[in-house]
Amino acid sequence: MSDSEFSQRRIKLVSAISLFTAILALIWCFVVYKIGMLQLSNYIGVMVLIFIISALLAKKQITIARILYMMTFIFGVSVTSSFVGKPGSVEFILIFAMGLPFLMFSFRREKIYITVFSILSVVFWVGLYATNFNLFTVTKVDVNIASSFVYPISILSTIILIGYELLHFSFLNIRYYQKLYHKREEAIEASNSKSRFLSTMSHEIRTPLNAVIGLSHILGVSNPRPDQRENIEALNYSGKILLNLINNVLDFSKMESSNIDLDPISTDIVISVKQIKKIHEAICLRKGISFNLEIEKKLPLVWLDIIRFNQILNNLVSNAVKFTEQGSVTLRIDKLSQSKSKIRLLTEIIDTGIGIESEAQDKIWEAFTQASQNTNRLYGGTGLGLPIVKSIVETMGSQIQLESEVGVGSRFYFELDLDIVSEDESKENEHKQNRKYDFKKQHILLVEDNEINVMVGKQILEKANLNVDVACDGLQAVNKVSENNYDLVLMDIQMPVMDGYLASQKIRAFNTNIPILALSASVFMEVKNKIYHSGMNGFVFKPFEPNDLLGQIEELLNVNNG
Repeated sequence: MSDSEFSQRRIKLVSAISLFTAILALIWCFVVYKIGMLQLSNYIGVMVLIFIISALLAKKQITIARILYMMTFIFGVSVTSSFVGKPGSVEFILIFAMGLPFLMFSFRREKIYITVFSILSVVFWVGLYATNFNLFTVTKVDVNIASSFVYPISILSTIILIGYELLHFSFLNIRYYQKLYHKREEAIEASNSKSRFLSTMSHEIRTPLNAVIGLSHILGVSNPRPDQRENIEALNYSGKILLNLINNVLDFSKMESSNIDLDPISTDIVISVKQIKKIHEAICLRKGISFNLEIEKKLPLVWLDIIRFNQILNNLVSNAVKFTEQGSVTLRIDKLSQSKSKIRLLTEIIDTGIGIESEAQDKIWEAFTQASQNTNRLYGGTGLGLPIVKSIVETMGSQIQLESEVGVGSRFYFELDLDIVSEDESKENEHKQNRKYDFKKQHILLVEDNEINVMVGKQILEKANLNVDVACDGLQAVNKVSENNYDLVLMDIQMPVMDGYLASQKIRAFNTNIPILALSASVFMEVKNKIYHSGMNGFVFKPFEPNDLLGQIEELLNVNNG
């Protein structure tokens, strides 16, 4: 609400209360005159005139009008109560006066007036009782008249005034909560729209990316020549780098509403980091700068979310390469300490680039912000990389640090405390990674509308000795499940004709036992919840690691057969 609208509302309120009180005071003036209290009648008559003046003055001098009204009302009620005495109970009208400042004045801007006039009402009430109602006069109305005639009028006046006050407060509360509700609904709708957009974009980008990563995996396990294997690994890793860029956008959306989840796995950091060098080395060669990788050679296997760790390194290395025109970029990982079960590592990304000014070193961690407008114009970028790096590092229990000097370069570094993979865990992990799955021709239905993903999926599944049938949409899937005996259904989510949610619900109407595994390109929590509510048993994100998919299939088949 603007200040002008607020002032108009306040002016109307003050005018209305002043005129209403003037009418009520006029009634009191007539009543008091009838019982022979001429002096009090004259006082109340003057109050009527002041209330009318206050109503007229509100349109030009609202502050003066309110102060005049409050002083007159509190003083007038107290004087009347002093003349009538305790039997008349006129002092109860001061209850209305205590709450009145909250209507007349703005709580945000005029707290001093609210405090003064509320306290003033209490002071006059206490003064009346302390002086046995002789605060202004010792002349009293006859006790019988006060108790039988004035008392009912006092109580009725108090009820009317306080009732009006309560109704007005209730109206203000209702209007406030209505606005709050509408804003909440608008915020929810905006959030849902953003989630739907990101979910759709995630699906559209991850679906072809699934084919890239899946095909590179198939090439890698198809006995390539040694000279081809290195290129295939680079292709596979490049797909994962692209996935990292997509995750940057999705992770920023997650950071607005919740924490980023970590999924630690047994990791050989040396092997993983060498892939990062392979990705960025070509760009460095084109720019004429060197890429140095310095890492402890004998690091143990550790429990680490390698996807998130690589996301950190890729963002930092990409920035270092982008802002370095001569010299070098160095990725260094040192062991600071090690015990039987723990290891502390220091990770550093050092460049000889343009550097960052000291006053800009705090704001670069803010979303969509870069060191300067000139930086954005010359080098581009979204400004999301560093905020996400900061969020992930903090989720891992550390803090990202920065040292930088303009024209010299920058050093980003952080320490991580990691659990070491035990010998038994290492053997178990090696067994999982090298494991060859054999499902002995168990029959599954692959529901997928993208032809390339169907081709990739079939090859991965058939290599694991699965008998694969295909449906191109949810309706076909429902019909095929009703006509055939499948051991498991792999269900895509976003498809034409009928989506995976509705298809799963229809399948569950006649078959409650068959395992249904969702193939989802969306990572949002509402999508995960909807998957389970639709009757599916689990999900695998696209693009998926083949062993992750096969492991999930084995787990569901074992549960169902058990």
